[in-house]
Amino acid sequence: MSMATRTDTQSPAPHVADSHDLIRVQGARENNLKDVSIEIPKRRLTVFTGVSGSGKSSLVFGTIAAESQRMINETYSAFVQGFMPTLARPEVDVLDGLTTAIIVDQERMGANVRSTVGTATDANAMLRIVFSRLGQPHIGSPQAFSFNVASISGAGAVTLERGGKTVKERRSFAITGGMCPRCEGMGSVTDFDLSALYDDNRSLNEGGLTIPGYSMDGWFGRIFRGCGFFDPDKPIRKYTKRELHDLLYKEPTKIKVEGINLTYEGLIPKIQKSFLSKDVDALQPHIRAFVERAVTFTTCPECDGTRLSKEARSSKIKGKNIADVCAMQISDLADWVRGLDEPSVAPLLAGLRHLLDSFVEIGLGYLSLDRPSGTLSGGEAQRTKMIRHLGSSLTDVTYVFDEPTVGLHPHDIQKMNDLLRRLRDKGNTVLVVEHKPETIAIADHVVDLGPGAGTAGGTVCFEGTVEGLRASDTITGGHFDDRAALKETLRMPTGTLEIRGAATHNLQNVDVDIPLGVLTVVTGVAGSGKSSLIHGSVSGRDGVVSVDQTAIRGSRRSNPATYTGLLEPIRKAFAKANGVKPALFSPNSEGACPTCNGAGVIYTDLAMMAGVATVCEQCEGKRFQASVLEYHLGGRDISEVLAMSVTEAEEFFGAGEARIPAAHAILQRLADVGLGYLSLGQPLTTLSGGERQRLKLATRMAEKGGVYVLDEPTSGLHLADVEHLLGLLDRLVDSGKSVIVIEHHQAVMAHADWIIDLGPGAGHDGGRVVYEGTPADLVAARSTLTGEHLAAYVGA
Repeated sequence: MSMATRTDTQSPAPHVADSHDLIRVQGARENNLKDVSIEIPKRRLTVFTGVSGSGKSSLVFGTIAAESQRMINETYSAFVQGFMPTLARPEVDVLDGLTTAIIVDQERMGANVRSTVGTATDANAMLRIVFSRLGQPHIGSPQAFSFNVASISGAGAVTLERGGKTVKERRSFAITGGMCPRCEGMGSVTDFDLSALYDDNRSLNEGGLTIPGYSMDGWFGRIFRGCGFFDPDKPIRKYTKRELHDLLYKEPTKIKVEGINLTYEGLIPKIQKSFLSKDVDALQPHIRAFVERAVTFTTCPECDGTRLSKEARSSKIKGKNIADVCAMQISDLADWVRGLDEPSVAPLLAGLRHLLDSFVEIGLGYLSLDRPSGTLSGGEAQRTKMIRHLGSSLTDVTYVFDEPTVGLHPHDIQKMNDLLRRLRDKGNTVLVVEHKPETIAIADHVVDLGPGAGTAGGTVCFEGTVEGLRASDTITGGHFDDRAALKETLRMPTGTLEIRGAATHNLQNVDVDIPLGVLTVVTGVAGSGKSSLIHGSVSGRDGVVSVDQTAIRGSRRSNPATYTGLLEPIRKAFAKANGVKPALFSPNSEGACPTCNGAGVIYTDLAMMAGVATVCEQCEGKRFQASVLEYHLGGRDISEVLAMSVTEAEEFFGAGEARIPAAHAILQRLADVGLGYLSLGQPLTTLSGGERQRLKLATRMAEKGGVYVLDEPTSGLHLADVEHLLGLLDRLVDSGKSVIVIEHHQAVMAHADWIIDLGPGAGHDGGRVVYEGTPADLVAARSTLTGEHLAAYVGA
C-alpha cells in the first residue's frame, strides 16, 4: 500500500507532446535577411523591433506567417487551392513548431464605394436579419435591407421536357432588395460638367474629346467613326439634339465596324462604368484629376444619402429604421441593442451585442456602421480587423500584428497592450512588429533586428528580455529610454491660417487659428476629429501640400526611381551622352530584354502550386537588352545605376561628368527622409510600410507650396529615425515653410512650437479644441489627457 502511495506522489514524466514549446527558424534568407536563426517561445508575447527596413516584416510576415498560411492552404484539395492565392515557400532552411497564423496587418481596407464599416464586419448582416424578423411593417428577407441588392422582377415562358413531351409554362420571379433605385446604393448622385468632357468648337477627329484615354487613334476612334450616329468631322456644337444625345447618353447598342462586332455606348454611361464604379482615391492621378474636374457628387435627394430604398426605410423597430441605426455612433448603438428584448432572436442579439461591445472595447466606439471603409486610417482598419478575434475561443494560435499602436494616442496604447496580453493569456503565441517603447516594454521576449536598414540589416542583434535589451549596445537599446526635451526657444508665427465653423464629421463648429511659419502639432485621442479638422478645412487650399496616409500603389515593375520621377532625367542624360532615344533606358519600354519583357525574371504559373520565378538567362536579371548595356554615363551602364543605393547615386550624380542637378535634388530628398540605403531599382512591393510612407513624403516635398500637412509621419519609424524626422521638420520650417503635423508621438509634440489638442473624447464626445498653446504650458497645466501623457514623457 505504501508503495502505491509513494508512486502517486512522484511527478509523472513530461509527455513528449508538451516538449514542442518553441517556433524554430533556421537559415531565413527572405528579402534582406542574412541566414537568420532564432527560437521564439510559444504562448508568450514576442516583440520584433529594429530600424525601419531592418527585416522585421520579412522575418515575421514573409517567413513565419507566410509558411504557416501556405501549409494550411495545402491541406485543401487541389480543386479548392485553384481558387486561393498561391503562396511560394519562403527562403528558409528549417521552420519547426509552427501553429496556425492569424495575420492582422495594416493594409487599408478596400476602397470599394459599396463597402462600409458595417459591411466589412458582420454587423450589417446581423442587423438586416434583426430588422427582417422584428421590423414593422414586415417587408421581406434580410436582403430587403441591403443597399447592395437591387429589387428586380420578371416573367416569361419557360420550356420544359416532361414525360417525353415539350411543355411551355409561364413563370415569374421577384427579388426585393434594399437598394435606392436613384443612386444605385451609392448614397450620392453625379452631375457632369459637359465642358470638361469635350471642346464643342472642335470635331471628334480634331481631338474634341478631353477625357483621358479617349483618343481617336485607337479603338475609340474606330467606334466613333464607324457607328454612324453622328459625323466625326462636324464640330460638336453643330450637332442636332439627337446626335448630341447619342454621343452622350446612348444605351449600349451592337454595331458592326469594318466587319467586327462591337458595342457602342454613350460617353456618360461609359464613364460611370469605367471611372465612377471605383473609389475616387483609388484612381490613377490623371484620371482622378479629370473626375474631380468633370464630376460633382451630391447627396442623393431620394434616399438622403442613406443608400436605402423607401421600403427599407419604412420598416422600424422602436421608432428607428435600419438607416437611423447605422448612422448612430457604435457606443450608442450598443446601448440601443441592449434595450431589445425578444426571445425569438435572442442568440442573434447576443452575438450583435458582443460584436458592438468589441468595437467599444478596442477604442472604435466613435465610428458609425455607415462610415465608408475606405475612409478609415491604417490604425482604424487594423483594429477593425482585430474585432473578430477578440472573443474567439481558439487557443494555441499564432497572432501576428503589424504595429498595432499606429494611430493611437498614448492614452489608447494602454488598452491595446491589455488586449495583446489577453490574447496571450488564453494560450496563444502573439508576435508583434512594433517601435513604440510602451508596447515593447510589455514583451516576454524581444528580438531586435539590424543593425541598419536594407543591406546593412537582416541580422539578429539581440534576443532576450526587455531588461536585457535596455542594457544591450544595440540601436534600439541605446534609444529605448530616449525622451525628447521641450524646446528652449520657440519660433514666432509669421501669420495665421483661419478656420471658422468647421463641422466635418464630429467637429462641433470649431473656430481655430493655426499659426504660420512654425511647427504646429495637432493631437488628441483617436477619433477626436484631428483629420476631419485638417483634411476638411486646410488640405485643398491653394499652396497646401498634403501628405496623407493612403498607401502608395505599385507593381513589381515600379521602384523608387520610377515612383519619384528620378528615372526621367537619368534616361535623358544617358540618351544625350550616347546620341540615342531615352526609351531605350526603360525596362518597361524599348530597352527591355525581349525574353523576360524587362521583368528580370521569368514567372512560370503552376496552377494551384506556387509559381516559380527564375532569373532570366538572357539578361541575367539586369532587365535590359545587351545592346543597351553598352551605353555608359560616367563609366556606368543603366543597370549598374539602378543597382546603386540612394547615397551612392547622390554622390555619383552630384559631380563629375554624370552630374544631373534634377536627379541630384530628388536623391537629396530621399536621403533627407532617411532612405539613403534603398537601391534605386528595388521593387516597391518589397518595401515596408514605413519606407513607403517616407518615399511618398520625399516625392511630395518637391511640390511648390507654403504649407505642408503631414499625417502621422512617424508611423513605421524606429526611435532613432524619429530624431532624423524632427531634423527634417526643422529644416522645412527654417526654409520658410509652415508645417502642420497630425501626430500622437510625444517626441514630435515636445518638439512643436504650437500644439492644438482636440477632444476631450472620441466621436460625439470630441470635436472640440480643448487646448491651444505652447507645449510647455500644456505640460504645466496638465489640463488634458495629452497634457498628462506629455508631462509624464518629458519627466516634468
